[in-house]
Amino acid sequence: MSMAMEARSASGCTFEVRSLSPIMAAEVIGLDLREPLDEPTRQAVYAAFVRYQILAFRDQSLTKHQQMAFTEQFGTLERHVATNRGGDIPLLHVVSNLNAEGKPSGKVKSTTSHSDKSFRPEPSMATILHAVIMPPAGGDTCFANMYAGYDALDAAEKASLDGLRVIHSWELSQQKSGLRATDEEIRDAPPMSHPLVRVHPDSGRKCLFMGLHASHIDGWPMADGRALLARLEAHATQDRFVYRHNWQAGDMLMWDNRCLLHRADSNFDAAHYPRVLHRTCLRGTPPG
Repeated sequence: MSMAMEARSASGCTFEVRSLSPIMAAEVIGLDLREPLDEPTRQAVYAAFVRYQILAFRDQSLTKHQQMAFTEQFGTLERHVATNRGGDIPLLHVVSNLNAEGKPSGKVKSTTSHSDKSFRPEPSMATILHAVIMPPAGGDTCFANMYAGYDALDAAEKASLDGLRVIHSWELSQQKSGLRATDEEIRDAPPMSHPLVRVHPDSGRKCLFMGLHASHIDGWPMADGRALLARLEAHATQDRFVYRHNWQAGDMLMWDNRCLLHRADSNFDAAHYPRVLHRTCLRGTPPG
């Protein structure tokens, strides 16, 4: 399905939004994100973002500061974990498989499904990820639609989830990954309690809110809560609910952390090819 947006950019050009998948995601063609968006265009882009959950802006080439300026047109930049910045600009995180010598390390991070900053009091509304250097093939990003995962549950299970809250914790998610959070990180990102089923503030739809940073059910024994979350995540990340983004040169993705989980796919030779992206995040609102 294709939808032409009639809003005009500052240069007077129209842009087009084309659906990429029946599940979610659309590509945006005809905008230069180095230029400020006029208000009709900004509103049209945001409406498409809410509708499709993922926007792939094609043929972009932005500096770090230009990416930050684009991001700030939609809200407030969110800080990253205290020791997870990896660059010269604290509000922009360099995502890469490079080691300290600048060579491919063979390791790919963020391969477990998660929602960015879900451990914050106001979890991220959106993530903007700009492809800087990508392998010739692979290095995909996979997205699971938490609207669809929730909608596919039967009525009895939906009712059983009402009122449950989840402890989201950077420290415990690091433990699940076999890592240890630093004392600075723990002070910077203490555990938070959020609803397991949240209502999206823009669409009004219900969706599951969990992922790697979701540790356990508040008030339940740890093992029982983690078992429920694991079962729900296995259900919600089935292929029928997933969109796989095959990156193209110049892509900049903007996705909705409030209703999606995402993960990087290590389907490339990470010891041979570099994969470098620039990430900015927008602060959201307390889940309700």
